[in-house]
Amino acid sequence: MAAPVSLPHGTNLVGLPTGLIASVGFNDEPAPLHISGVREMNDPLFEMLARAEDVADASDAFLKYMVAVYGLDFSQQSDDGDGIRRPFRSSFLRLLLGWGYDSSSPEAAVLKGWVESRFGLLPGYHREAIGTVGDTAFLAYIEERMASGFHTNSIFSQLDLVYEYAQWVLANLVYPEESHVRLYRGVDGFHEHHIVSRFDRHHFILRLNSLSSFTTDRWVADCFGHTILTVDVPLTKILFANTLLTFFPLRSEREFWVIGGDYRVSVERD
Repeated sequence: MAAPVSLPHGTNLVGLPTGLIASVGFNDEPAPLHISGVREMNDPLFEMLARAEDVADASDAFLKYMVAVYGLDFSQQSDDGDGIRRPFRSSFLRLLLGWGYDSSSPEAAVLKGWVESRFGLLPGYHREAIGTVGDTAFLAYIEERMASGFHTNSIFSQLDLVYEYAQWVLANLVYPEESHVRLYRGVDGFHEHHIVSRFDRHHFILRLNSLSSFTTDRWVADCFGHTILTVDVPLTKILFANTLLTFFPLRSEREFWVIGGDYRVSVERD
């Protein structure tokens, strides 16, 4: 099987070489990652977060800040029943919910595009395996990633803040003494990922897709496939976790959005 185009390919906005960020060595011994200028340009948010006593306080501060800065209205509906479609301001929540329902949805393509822009990692899978830059699968991904309906209201800047918020909460409130979190993913094959090397039947180096879903709950992973991947993921490679926002509607699966690269993976099959 050819390696997917999730190999390092270019520049990023986090100040370290993309090849390093994607490597097993980085994932074994991670360094802090921050998107250039985001914390410096959003001091009021992090001043509010510094006063948070728990995740609920932090979530409330984040929501208030995003509503104020981006004019978001999460009660807004596209159709109020009278047949008149209302304008909808693009929001991070719309993208995260789209991913929650389908990790190959148009919303997911925009999220993978954000990873590509900020971390320099191209996806190896979107609806189908992507073999090379320019093949039909890649062009279909690009078409969805660039859809104009999602790229209003500074959507990538919103996602920058989602990432920096998650990093702050994980480091300060959830895992203050940890560098990694153990996560699980249930699969029925490796079509979304690529086996880089195999030590034995249960220990691989796996190149994860540029963005993948995992969970902290092994039982939840069992519901999604007969093969369970266990990975110790560096906190710096987590875009978001649905337990970090108390107003997020899809929280029962304890899902973590993991940024890709080459990881040491334990594999168990039923």
